[in-house]
Parts: sequence; structure tokens; C-alpha cells
Amino acid sequence: MSTMLILLRQIGVMFCLVAVGYLLVKRRKISEEGSRTLVNIMLYCSLPCTIINGFLVERTPENIRRLLLGFALVAAVMVISMLLSRLIFRRDPMAEFASAFANTGFFGIPLVTGILGAEAAFYLCPYMVYINILQWTYGVARITGKKSFSLWEILKSPFVVAVAVSLLIFFSGIRLPELPARCIGFLASLNTPLAMFSIGFYLTQTDLAAMFRTKKLYAVSAVRLVLIPLCACALFLLLPAEMHDMRLALLIAAGCPVGSNIAVYAHVHGRDYAYAVQTVVISTLLCAVTLPLLAALTEIM
Repeated sequence: MSTMLILLRQIGVMFCLVAVGYLLVKRRKISEEGSRTLVNIMLYCSLPCTIINGFLVERTPENIRRLLLGFALVAAVMVISMLLSRLIFRRDPMAEFASAFANTGFFGIPLVTGILGAEAAFYLCPYMVYINILQWTYGVARITGKKSFSLWEILKSPFVVAVAVSLLIFFSGIRLPELPARCIGFLASLNTPLAMFSIGFYLTQTDLAAMFRTKKLYAVSAVRLVLIPLCACALFLLLPAEMHDMRLALLIAAGCPVGSNIAVYAHVHGRDYAYAVQTVVISTLLCAVTLPLLAALTEIM
């Protein structure tokens, strides 16, 4: 089966999970307070475990090489993403946040592992590190106008802690016992269904008719789903041919829709929650078209 068809199948599965979340909310089985609980489980448990789980691979010279290459290339992509978003949406911090940061953890990892296998989550570790730390700091600063963060505030974030633990495990060559390793794996597996349920909740909070008439949302989606991935594609061509799987994984991550964390942070900080939700929803719907096209592009690279 071609990569494009596998990707379409995975996207279909994820939209089914979104539909389940939507129906649970509509039937009042998940309340607004319940959705906040789901988000807290994701932010403070399943997503950190996803980061750690991605690093539970053998420390070999090849894996070290791939990790260092990934960190270098993804750093360049993140700089380009933030600069382009700042330039295009300089008067709209929410749109800037939305276009700069992809939904790599909630959306990218399930797609990549569904296509390339569970071990391919390792390729996305650099994205997980950069996106979660930058959202927590730079992204929040942009939408709130906050000028600075204390070092302690950054260091105690769940993502920085998860990254520190992950790097320690990987570079030390520690082999976790089966029990904690399986526990981390199970907690990481919660990430996708909970994230999709959250998107289902966001759908119930959105005026879909008004959303589809809002031109700005299409501009955000175009930057997030087309412009930034094409820039990333040019960089990922620097990877040697034998790293095709890594190239595909990184490109899928670059082409993911708006990160659902924007809705979380907008909600927590009292910003335009409805607008934030709409950027997530419409970009998630449109990625069903753009991501398979990106996958097809990698097959001819």
C-alpha cells in the first residue's frame, strides 16, 4: 500500500476518534470541566510520556547521528516557522501562534507510527522538544504580551522535565525495566484518543458555518499546511537517501495542522478561545487534503 493511502487511512481513523469525542460531548458524557481534565492528563502525563517513550531506543552511533541531524534541521524549521508567522501575522498574535506550531504530538506521532512503525516516533523527538518548550514560552508570550519568563518557570514545565529525563535515559544507555517501560508506553498511548476527543469537544464549541466563512482562517491554514512544510521539505532534502523514512516522518510532522495546545493556552490565559479553536478545527479538516499530497511529494523526492 502506498504511503499516501496509508496516510489517508490513518487520518480517517483519527477523524473517527474526533467524531466519538464530538458525540460524547453532545450526549453530555464529557462536560467542559471534563474536557479540562482531559487536557491536564495530556499536558502533564500522556504527552511527557510520549516524549520519553520516543527516546526508549538503543543508543547506537546511527541513532545518535539521526538524533543530532534531526535537532539541527528541526531547529532551522522552527526558526523559519516563527519568522514567517511573525512576518505574515504581525498584527494577529493568535494567528501567529497557530501557524508557527504544528500538532506534532497529538496528530503527527500517530500518523508517523501508523505508517513507519512505533520506532519511528524517535524521529519526531526533536519536534516534540522544540514545539512544546516554545509553545510554553514564546507562544504564550506572544498571545499574552508577557515579556519574560523566570528560568524556574521554564525548567519546571512538564516538557522540559520530560526532555531532561529522555536525554538522560538515551545518552546514558540506561535500559528501563519492563514494568516502568510498559507503563510509560501505555500512558503515551493515551495521547491520541484523548487529543482527538479534545478536538471533538472544540468542534462542539465552534460555529461551523461562521468558521467556513472566515477568510483569515484559510490564510492561517495555508501558512501552516503549505508554506512552512514546503520550506521544511527543501531543508529535509539535505538528508541522505538512506534516511528516507526519517525525511518522511519529519515532513509529515512539519505538515501537521495547528497544534491543539493553542486552544488550551488561549483558554487558560483568557484570550480569544473561539478563534483559537477555529484555527485548530479548520486546519485539521484541511490537512486531510494537504498531508497526502506532501506524502506523495516525498515518494518522488
